[in-house]
Amino acid sequence: MTNQADDPGRITREDLDSTLRSVVGEVEQQAAEGARRYLPAVVGAGVGLLVIAYFLGRRAGTARSTVVEIRRI
Repeated sequence: MTNQADDPGRITREDLDSTLRSVVGEVEQQAAEGARRYLPAVVGAGVGLLVIAYFLGRRAGTARSTVVEIRRI
C-alpha cells in the first residue's frame, strides 16, 4: 500500500487549495485595478444621467401642469 505523500503523480488537497488561492488572488487584484481606473467615468455617467432625468422631468411637468384661474364675481 502506497502513501499519498510517496506518490508524486497524485494531486493532493493542498495542491488544489494553493492553486485556487493564487488564481483568486490574481483575479481580485485585477478587479481592484479596474475599479480604480473606471470609477471616475462611472460616477460622471451617473451624474450625467441624473441631470438629464432632472431636465426631462421639468419639461414633462410644465407640459402636464394645470393652470387654475380664479375669477372674482
